[in-house]
Amino acid sequence: MPTIRRRKSGKWQVLIRLTGLKTLSRTFTTYAAAKKWALLTETQIDQGDLASGSHVLRRTSLASLLERYRDTVTTTKKSRSKERLLINALLRQPFTRLSLSVLTPQHFAEYRDLRAKTAMASTINHDLGILNQVYRLARSEWSIPVLNPLTGLKRPKADRPRDRRLLAGELDQLLKAADECRNKLVRPIIEFAIETAMRRSEIISIRWENVSQSKQTLHIPITKTDSPRTIPLSERAVSILTAQRSEPDRPFPLTVNSFDMAWKRLIARSGLQNLRFHDLRHEAVSRLFELGLTMPEVALISGHKDPRMLYRYTNLRPEDVGAKMVRLKNLTGL
Repeated sequence: MPTIRRRKSGKWQVLIRLTGLKTLSRTFTTYAAAKKWALLTETQIDQGDLASGSHVLRRTSLASLLERYRDTVTTTKKSRSKERLLINALLRQPFTRLSLSVLTPQHFAEYRDLRAKTAMASTINHDLGILNQVYRLARSEWSIPVLNPLTGLKRPKADRPRDRRLLAGELDQLLKAADECRNKLVRPIIEFAIETAMRRSEIISIRWENVSQSKQTLHIPITKTDSPRTIPLSERAVSILTAQRSEPDRPFPLTVNSFDMAWKRLIARSGLQNLRFHDLRHEAVSRLFELGLTMPEVALISGHKDPRMLYRYTNLRPEDVGAKMVRLKNLTGL
């Protein structure tokens, strides 16, 4: 039977002693979490998973599971390039070379705390999410009877959403620096992003067959959310595309990596502080709201499915809202 006891720190410790095997121990911040883990583990012991699979756990390292996940699961994802880099970074961590039989929640808590010194909470949670998925698949699909040491592990609080918008004069400053870039696609991409609220990868992937000049629309077949969308194009957006007509297949024929490198040089040259390309999407969405578009209309353009997510990108300027109120008052005469 599991033993649950409260420690001086206020946390709850679960001890499960097995004949001929190492005592299992986990610590939780709440009694409910401790009891849940104890019952789950006891069930697994009754089913014979832990005892019969102990030799498998001793022979299998976390690194081998990460490599298997990278080579069989990550390759099927749209974000495979980014996730492959994250997994390769995890593989450089010494604790991943340990066998599954010796890894404890403490190893992952120490990794979390170490990463917190240099990485954002969203990055750390992404890493922990990959590790959690690896353990889940190991048990459910790879027939490895391993307990998930990340169950109940405290995750860092989500970072405060960015609300960076362009200040007065910053767009001119940015475009002036873009004019000095060797890559002449940088400026039109920036301008197109502000006109359409599109993501960098979506803009770079535009193909001419998806542009309707007659309807002034653009079909985006591949998106971050896996939901294709068709957006209206402003006259300015159409003008930007028209200027790129000499390009045969795509208006902006370059890779994400080459644009990222150009963007870093551009920001350094411009002198702008704390500006990311994704902030232009925030700027664009906010401008759409300031123009008076409704939530559904903005969502049609930006591709947001959850209104709460759309609010994250909305940062209306009080002075602009005030000016709109004055215009409405003048129209109504109230």
